[in-house]
Amino acid sequence: MRHYRDEWINEWCEDSGWTEPMLVSTNFYWAFPPNAVMPEPIPAEILRLIKSEKGFTLEEKKWLGAAVGVSFLCAVTSVFWQCPLPLVMAFAFSALTVARLDIED
Repeated sequence: MRHYRDEWINEWCEDSGWTEPMLVSTNFYWAFPPNAVMPEPIPAEILRLIKSEKGFTLEEKKWLGAAVGVSFLCAVTSVFWQCPLPLVMAFAFSALTVARLDIED
């Protein structure tokens, strides 16, 4: 899951004088710092700052919505069947969603 949009990274690079940002892996960006001839990774602190300012990406919002929807559906099913097993499924799906939302540095 991508935690940053390319537009966010491009905007920061333009404001900070960095050029040619490129996505190396899912959430790992490199760019040329001002007056440099070799690209460097964009610092993790900067990426965290961008994330705190911009919030969730569309993909993250979809996963969060799915987690809420599955939890609601499982809660209703659990009440209807009078069985706690659907709640276990909701917990497992929500736990996987939260794990996917975690940003690795």
